[in-house]
Amino acid sequence: MTYVGITSLLKMPFLSKCSDMAIDSMLGEEIFHPDMQRQKRNMLVLDVPLPEYTIDIEVNLMDSSYLQPIKEYFNNLVVPTNISNTQMTVTNISVTTVCLPSGEKSSCCSCEQGYAWPSRVCNDMMPCPSVSLDPALPCSYVQEMPFLGPYCEPLTEDSCGMQEPIVTNMSVRLDLDFPDELKNSSSVLYQKYKADLEKAFNISYRCLPGFVSTTVTGFSPGSVFVNYEVKAGPASFDQIAQSNTAVLQVLEPLYQLNQSTFTTEITNQVNFSVKPSDIFEGDTVTLTCEINSTFQNATWYHFDQIISTSSRHSIETILGTRRSILKITNVTEKDSGSYKCTFINSSHSYRLIYSGTEEISVSTLHVAPYSEDMEVICNSPETQKNSTQLFCCIETCLPSFNATWTVNGTINITGVSSLSCHCATYMLNINESLCPPEKSGAVTTYTCEVQTGHGARSSRSIRVTYLWKAHITISSSTNSSVSEGHPFNLTCKSDSSNYDSISWKIQSGNDTKTVDCDMCIKNSKFPATSVLTVKSATQDWSGTHICTFSQNNVESSANMTIKVISLPLKKNILVDPIVASVPCKVPQTLQCCISANITEDYTVTFVIGQTGFPVEKEKKGNLFCYTYNYTENDCGKEKELVAYCSIKNSLQQGVDSEHIRLHLIPDKQVACSDRLGNGKEGDTLILPCRVLNNTDEFTQGSTVYKCINNSWKVARNDCLSVPINDLLSRAESLASSPESKAELPNYLAELKKETEKEINTINSSPANLGAIVSILDTVSSIPADANDLTIRNFLSTVDLIVGNSTTKAWEDLNKEKTHKSSSLLQSVENFSLRLQPVNNNIPSVSANSVQLQGIVIKENSTTDYNKDFHSTENLTVNVLIGENEIQTLSQNSTIVSVMYSNLGHILPRNESEYVNGLVITTTVSSNRSQKFEVNMTFAKINLSLKMPKCVFWNFTLNERGGDWDTRGCTPTELEGYVICSCSHLTSFSILMSPDKSSQLIFEDYISYIGLAISILSLVVCIIIESLVWKYVTNNTTSYMRHVCIVNIAVSLLIADVWFIVTASISDQNQHISRDICVMATFFIHLFYLCVFFWMLSLGLILFYRLVFILHNTSKTAQKAVAFCLGYVCPFVIAVITIAVTLPRNSYTRKDVCWLNWMDSKALLAFVIPALIIVAMNLSITAVVIIKILRPTIGDRSNRQERNSLYQIGKSVAILTPLLGLTWGFGLATIIKNSHRAFHIIFALLNALQICLMDKADLKITSNFASSFGKIRKIALLCSGIIHFGVWDSLGQEDTRSPVEEEFNNQVEFTAIKVILPDPSDTNACYELPIFKNL
Repeated sequence: MTYVGITSLLKMPFLSKCSDMAIDSMLGEEIFHPDMQRQKRNMLVLDVPLPEYTIDIEVNLMDSSYLQPIKEYFNNLVVPTNISNTQMTVTNISVTTVCLPSGEKSSCCSCEQGYAWPSRVCNDMMPCPSVSLDPALPCSYVQEMPFLGPYCEPLTEDSCGMQEPIVTNMSVRLDLDFPDELKNSSSVLYQKYKADLEKAFNISYRCLPGFVSTTVTGFSPGSVFVNYEVKAGPASFDQIAQSNTAVLQVLEPLYQLNQSTFTTEITNQVNFSVKPSDIFEGDTVTLTCEINSTFQNATWYHFDQIISTSSRHSIETILGTRRSILKITNVTEKDSGSYKCTFINSSHSYRLIYSGTEEISVSTLHVAPYSEDMEVICNSPETQKNSTQLFCCIETCLPSFNATWTVNGTINITGVSSLSCHCATYMLNINESLCPPEKSGAVTTYTCEVQTGHGARSSRSIRVTYLWKAHITISSSTNSSVSEGHPFNLTCKSDSSNYDSISWKIQSGNDTKTVDCDMCIKNSKFPATSVLTVKSATQDWSGTHICTFSQNNVESSANMTIKVISLPLKKNILVDPIVASVPCKVPQTLQCCISANITEDYTVTFVIGQTGFPVEKEKKGNLFCYTYNYTENDCGKEKELVAYCSIKNSLQQGVDSEHIRLHLIPDKQVACSDRLGNGKEGDTLILPCRVLNNTDEFTQGSTVYKCINNSWKVARNDCLSVPINDLLSRAESLASSPESKAELPNYLAELKKETEKEINTINSSPANLGAIVSILDTVSSIPADANDLTIRNFLSTVDLIVGNSTTKAWEDLNKEKTHKSSSLLQSVENFSLRLQPVNNNIPSVSANSVQLQGIVIKENSTTDYNKDFHSTENLTVNVLIGENEIQTLSQNSTIVSVMYSNLGHILPRNESEYVNGLVITTTVSSNRSQKFEVNMTFAKINLSLKMPKCVFWNFTLNERGGDWDTRGCTPTELEGYVICSCSHLTSFSILMSPDKSSQLIFEDYISYIGLAISILSLVVCIIIESLVWKYVTNNTTSYMRHVCIVNIAVSLLIADVWFIVTASISDQNQHISRDICVMATFFIHLFYLCVFFWMLSLGLILFYRLVFILHNTSKTAQKAVAFCLGYVCPFVIAVITIAVTLPRNSYTRKDVCWLNWMDSKALLAFVIPALIIVAMNLSITAVVIIKILRPTIGDRSNRQERNSLYQIGKSVAILTPLLGLTWGFGLATIIKNSHRAFHIIFALLNALQICLMDKADLKITSNFASSFGKIRKIALLCSGIIHFGVWDSLGQEDTRSPVEEEFNNQVEFTAIKVILPDPSDTNACYELPIFKNL
């Protein structure tokens, strides 16, 4: 059925109602087909006045062929015309809308020319697919049947499609491989694609409202994406989707257009808002997107990454309000960037995307530093007058800005806060009572937390240091004046114990110098005190002493003036002569001279004996000399006198010179008499050293003369050269100077220079060499900055005096036992220990034979200390300290190592051992209370030497003269190297000697064989005792005797095992760790003492049974006493010994696991008890012999007891001549350098004593007889324990006790155990242990 919409303009008198009206053949039956019907849709009843109405009339045609005649009919009607009798006039009639059938319930409707669809239905009309694709036909739109309008209306500016066209960017994909020609817009293929696609698009989209054109804008890869623009009026989603389906019908199939890929993205129709506008970290941000179109879903993107709901992100999409909200809590800077919201509407042929993009920037809520950390002096009047304010501000003014203040600190001073839009102010209420002196330096933290009102918050802490300006008092140990050379100290006290530093200065006139002396200033915190101690005052210490306590930038001072009154030092008073002979009645000139560079007028007297004499003063060169001519009138006999000069200053403080020793001789005995002096033959004359060519000038030292053949001959010259003498004097002054550290670098430079000049003098003069060592020792006590030049000058001086050219001088110096070589080593250690890093660095410095390397420990240091040293002789040494050890050191402490290649030959050593490697010194400035492991790898100098020992220089040995020591060091030999692992730090090297590993002497073999026999015999004895125990302990005396025997055997067996193990290891040149050696020494000491004390128990039992015959003590009591005496007493002695000596590392000897003698005399803990027990046993033996020989009357003990006592006495009687012979040879070994034969015979007799058991016919018991039968004769080899030559084989000749020296440095001690027959006990031997300690 075809519908025709007709619009009529009518004038009617009134409007009653509108109704449908059927139109039949009123307009002429001859014209219309009989079947054509006309229905009047609306019938209007009009009333006056006559308004104009426009009415729509719908004409239904059953046959569409009548459409054109109908249109022509209406177009040809003459208007105006009246209808019926009413006052209704048709002024215009036009066909506006034509609908053609398009299915059962729809039709395709189009507007006639000059008419258009109303704008209100523009977006609801869908093009008819069949009609729209024909360009020749007008665009028709699908309308549902029955059609209820609206109809097309006259074309106006508001009609559908008449608005300003908009450009819609669209894309679609062609499922083709992308050809490169499409990249070129001028290529033929590009033009063909463009033309074909634009043609298809124009046909398909022509029915969109207000359609203008389509244009292909380009192609992009990914298959082939076609990008094109559609220029048309606003179109609905369904209209574009419908048009997209038509493209596939028009476009050639070869293009393989994918219908589901039509996409449009609209970017300018989304309302995007962000709150708040200023975003800071921690804020909660709300992003809102709104559109005017419907959508199916919304998606949010951040940098093209889809945002999903999470703990910080929440998305709320409301379809009804066409809005989507993204809320981000606790934003961070990572949340900054581009945010995109998309609203998507899609179908099978179209995807419409509305997108909006917004950039957000998240910044840190930065609190501006308007207030820095500050210091406040609580007791300052200015602070009390002007209140201190703290400020906390941000850079942006925020309406919702807020801030809170919190106070945290030991000093709780609060304040009042105020706010602006971006600043918070806090005014402190400072009260002196809240800030006591003891809390000076306390820091209170004021934390300002600002808030934006949207969740972001930030804080800034302002540290306020509350200080108290301290009150300082100063006092002196003396008055304001002190004599030169005398000590004094100044004490500064502060009422505030909190300070950062204390400094001392001396102001003298316009000159102010800082006291830089770590050794003379001692500071303490509680109480706050600084003590300046001057051991020997000089003129440098004269002036106003200013003591300053500093805390942060607040300084508090006090001062005191000290005047140093001149007084010569004792060592600077020259006496002449030093030692002289004085003939009777011959005047002897006595002089003492001091420096003339003084203004003090001294009172000087010469004291001879107990009498003082006035002196004469005269100037000689740069000296003031005080002279007295002494004449002795008592010529009766020779005698010795002592003279000295006494010097006093204005303070009546004095100093005495060194003594002049005068030997009075008769005049007739004078053999030598010249300008030097007088003396008899063989006398000694000692005079001070005079400068050559200037007899009025003196230097330190002396010249010794001997009267030989009536003339004085120079026996020894210990005079110092003038340059070295000056250097020594300056070094002594420098050490006591308040500016010693600052002056040290220049002094070391001059010391090196002068030493080079005087090297020939030093080579030939031990005195000058010793003076240089003394200088180095003196200046090493001064801390030095670790500058390359300072270190080089010090090391170069050391290198000069240890060179090969000084070997002879060192030999002469060491003969005098002045310990100068040890002092030199100590000086270098002190110098390296006191090096202070410069720029947190210790430089590596080499000075020929001496090299220095070091490091500064930094915080959390995780590297090893690993330093390699190479000498000019291609010898090497490596020092390695592990990371774990370094981490125990405090920050900024130093580790410094110094290598010497020429020092080994000047240090004292044993003749049989040689320093076979470089010498290395390692020091650590940090205090350590625990072991410090260090590993060193030494290259051997002489590969033929064997038996390496890792040694360190122990300054405490040899009466503090020093010696090599092995304690705490373990060697490991690897071909040409020796690795030393030590548990402490100092100077190390390796000692080696010619190979003696195979040179076991004959006495050693006797010792080991004897020990083996002894151990075997002891085991056999213990086994036999266990087998026959119950048969031989049938009375108390026999029981206790066997208890003692068993314990003697067990103790002796344990001691022998320990002894032979340690001795054999030592003989094989294997190192025993210190802990194992200590343990072995302890057990050897303990169990050998046990042997002696059990011997004593055995003797006391015999004494008790013989003397106290009628007294009967229980077996339990006797056992208790015996065990206490046998084990408790030795244990107490052994424990006390180790407890006293082990902490001082003097429990054991250097290389032998036995008690020390040289350092601690620990050996006495064995010798004294042993000698006492031997003496007691000898006394008991004498008593026993006397008792046995004395006839007895009265009651006797039972027969068994009498027999036992008799056999003991008999045993002693038999042993006396046998042991006398044995110990006779032992006594021969006491003689020094005795013949070796005595030692061998002594060892053999003690190791191989054999006793035979007498024939016995007694039957023990039937049980015992059934098991063992009758014992007829038993011969038993008795054990002799000989420890002979063991110590000698270990090479320990130099560490023996005086007692050991008597044994020719070889025998330690000898023990003999003799097993004798006992008639009263036929199944066992009677053992009489006799120990002799040597």
